[in-house]
Amino acid sequence: MATLLVKNAALLVTMDDADTRIEDGGMLVEDNVIRQVGPSASLPQTADEVIDARDMVVLPGLVNTHHHFCQTLTRNVPAAQDADLFTWLRTLYPIWSGITPEAVYVSAKVAIAELMLSGCTTSSDHTYLWPNGARLDDQIRAAQELGFRFHAARGSMSVGESKGGLPPDRVVEDEEFILRDSRRLIEQYHDARPYAMLRIVLAPCSPFTVSKDLMRESIALARSYGVHSHTHLAETRDEQDYCLEHFGVTPVELAEELAWVGADVWHAHMVHPSRAEVERLGATRTGVAHCPSSNMRLASGIAPLRALQRAGARVGLAVDGSASNDSSHLPAEARQALLPHRLA
Repeated sequence: MATLLVKNAALLVTMDDADTRIEDGGMLVEDNVIRQVGPSASLPQTADEVIDARDMVVLPGLVNTHHHFCQTLTRNVPAAQDADLFTWLRTLYPIWSGITPEAVYVSAKVAIAELMLSGCTTSSDHTYLWPNGARLDDQIRAAQELGFRFHAARGSMSVGESKGGLPPDRVVEDEEFILRDSRRLIEQYHDARPYAMLRIVLAPCSPFTVSKDLMRESIALARSYGVHSHTHLAETRDEQDYCLEHFGVTPVELAEELAWVGADVWHAHMVHPSRAEVERLGATRTGVAHCPSSNMRLASGIAPLRALQRAGARVGLAVDGSASNDSSHLPAEARQALLPHRLA
């Protein structure tokens, strides 16, 4: 049994329901599980590894609920700096079509390192195009090498421009292959045990890049294995218009029709739900990844964060991809979440 002792912290902040804060605090970790938290004097004084946290503040590891690791390679593209979502995507799709397995691996290492340096120990990632032999396995290898807790989302796009979708045909995949690969990843990597370091998520990209059939099949596959599901939803007015034109319903109504609500689902952005949709999302305990920097950068709008929380939706914070944020700094994102909601 490997043990780790952190002691003598100037302040240990637990962030439990009582907001407990312990001066001269410490904690004992056994086999990657926190077993004891309290004043340093109350803990064992030896362990396999001891960290003297004198003059330091100890916080729980932060959790990032939505990212696009590969976008660390496409920050500051001039043509994408002053653009709404659809224009931004059309600018970057051709660049992303050149992604390679090495690019997926290196960008994941960069993004994860940035997250770790800002106090984040757990993240999901939602990469949704896999050209040139790139695979989710390349990201998983990077996370494992860095010792990072990773909820790896198998993103996908299947509806290209020729079928009425937004992305170029050359970056979409066959739906049968997407489902086969999703099953392979779950069976090969998903760890359902408590405190697992790696879990798989199924994540078709968005209403304007995948078919209703893929959404139905994906959520059914995920639930058959007990894994979670994730997608972008209700991010922009353009998406709302697309759903009304192609499906005759709003993005949230589409999600409800396809059974993409519930405690095992979370949606990125959720900027434009109606008041009634907010209440229904809360009633089903559906999750939301709140991405304030990206929402402002792409002029998407300000999500109804407080209304979602009051309704009972499970809201988490997210940096989103570095091409719409420029960094992977979760405390900075928390500040961004604070400021616009003083106005909204």
